[in-house]
Amino acid sequence: MKIRRHIPNALTLLNLFFGVSGIIWVIQGDILSGAYFVLIAAGFDFFDGFAARLLRVQSAIGKELDSLADVVSFGVLPGVILFSLTKSKSDLDWLPYLTLIVPMLSAYRLAKFNLDTRQSDRFIGLPTPANALFISTLPHFAVQYPSWGSLLLLPLSMVVIAWIFSILLVSEIPLIALKFKDYSLASNKTRYLLIFIGLTSFAWMQLAGIPLVILVYIGLSILEQATGSE
Repeated sequence: MKIRRHIPNALTLLNLFFGVSGIIWVIQGDILSGAYFVLIAAGFDFFDGFAARLLRVQSAIGKELDSLADVVSFGVLPGVILFSLTKSKSDLDWLPYLTLIVPMLSAYRLAKFNLDTRQSDRFIGLPTPANALFISTLPHFAVQYPSWGSLLLLPLSMVVIAWIFSILLVSEIPLIALKFKDYSLASNKTRYLLIFIGLTSFAWMQLAGIPLVILVYIGLSILEQATGSE
């Protein structure tokens, strides 16, 4: 049995491990740490695919395992974060359950992604890791900017965010993918602009800047599609 065949799957399982660990931490009341677990899981999600391509050991089971891990790390974990935030601030017992649209449509998006052949050079709909990063870092934004945070973390705001971003997951909106056919500025100006904004925002605001980067990402993608530029 060749060990290298199992390296990508081991990385995928670490993605799953940190997703489950993040859920446990959030349930125990440490909502801010949810973002760190999403980031770590996203790192393993990137490297499992990178390792599979590098070692030339892509497999059908690896593809399915990756989606199953992503449902937990980028669907259930952000859903639990929104549920916990809403539950802590709402007097209505039923209201937090409306945020569970996030894991439901995350699962649907991942199943759709596996069958959709159009997503080779750009995404159709919001990728689940981007959605998870947006949701999980909202508490950090709220802590750093309490005047905005008091509005964002209202129970109704949480439900509205859950539904808007869940709809974006399964939408037909083409979104930028950081996949370079070449590295020329002319062909990739939107990608380079997005990378610059992302690095600047993170350097300036740390995790609190990630929600703004995701919003810019969506906005630039829509603008690029509307103008027909890249």
